[in-house]
Amino acid sequence: MATNRQILTVVAAILAAALISFVLTPLVKRFAIRFGFMDIPKDARRMHDHPIPTIGGLAIYAAFVLVALVLSGFSRQLMGMLGGGTAIVLLGVLDDKFDLNAKLKFVVQILAAVIPVSQGMIISYISNPLPVGEAYIPLGILAGPITVIWIVAITNAVNFIDGLDGLSVGVCSISCLSMAVIALSLGQSSEALLLGALLGACLGFLPYNLNPAKIFMGDTGATFLGFILACMSVSGLFKLYTVISFAIPILVLGVPIFDITFATIRRIWHHVSPMKSDRSHIHHRLIDVGFNQRQSVAILYVVASLLGVFAVMLSTSGAGKALMVLAAAVAVSVIALALLSQWAPPEDPHSRDDSDQSSK
Repeated sequence: MATNRQILTVVAAILAAALISFVLTPLVKRFAIRFGFMDIPKDARRMHDHPIPTIGGLAIYAAFVLVALVLSGFSRQLMGMLGGGTAIVLLGVLDDKFDLNAKLKFVVQILAAVIPVSQGMIISYISNPLPVGEAYIPLGILAGPITVIWIVAITNAVNFIDGLDGLSVGVCSISCLSMAVIALSLGQSSEALLLGALLGACLGFLPYNLNPAKIFMGDTGATFLGFILACMSVSGLFKLYTVISFAIPILVLGVPIFDITFATIRRIWHHVSPMKSDRSHIHHRLIDVGFNQRQSVAILYVVASLLGVFAVMLSTSGAGKALMVLAAAVAVSVIALALLSQWAPPEDPHSRDDSDQSSK
């Protein structure tokens, strides 16, 4: 259990990062307008009807890095995570400007994920969900590749849901809060501090991104958030010594994980590349069912919050196998409403890849 001093340090990290992000976002907006970083609506996937500045993720990145380095220091794993995160941000800026090739971005994401892995940020084991055999399964030589796959998958999963005003950054804020509470409850003060810094950076940007959005994160911000959340889950959640530890990061990041899973299955089913964009993500389905943007975002906030609460309960009390089932039922119910209401093929097979999902 965290001490009062540790909790206050996390609160200070949240407030400092929020203030920095809030102040920097208008400056980034002016920079984006001046140098042509604009998201122009080109197809039916996008919910806005006029050009809006992008690369707002630079404010989130700067706020997180500054607070993390000042309050947390220069540990090996932190520098590895920031090195990979910086590569992801640079890739995102270039993609928001020049619309890079999907294969190139995928390769760079893999190389970026290798950086924190090379510095010891590795999923070295997973808990055994079965009642037989050892409680924990060591991954051995597969630990590095599996960790890279996890980081790249979550990086893209968060980017996939960045399709409505305030959705991705809000869901990430909820995930950060859930993970920070878990870290504090288990005495992981350094992880909690970094999660607090990321939470604050998101909260400072959120007022500018809520509907109607004044600026978008772009790939710059969405992929960075996914990358850092994936790394933090490796650093903290996968190291929980509980039989149900495998479920906790999946619950905390449930909304983007479910979306990328269903998107991949849907596209393969329709013989389309998993990286090809379409208008069939969770948020699009909610819009098609009849909800407006704000209602759709609110629904997914509620789902993310429920999953986060269940993850906290599972990690702290262990009482929760029944609650885990309930959480899965809630998530699947909403996702089924969004995805199965119309199992349609992708509408725009010639559109650009789904790794550019800012303001769809």
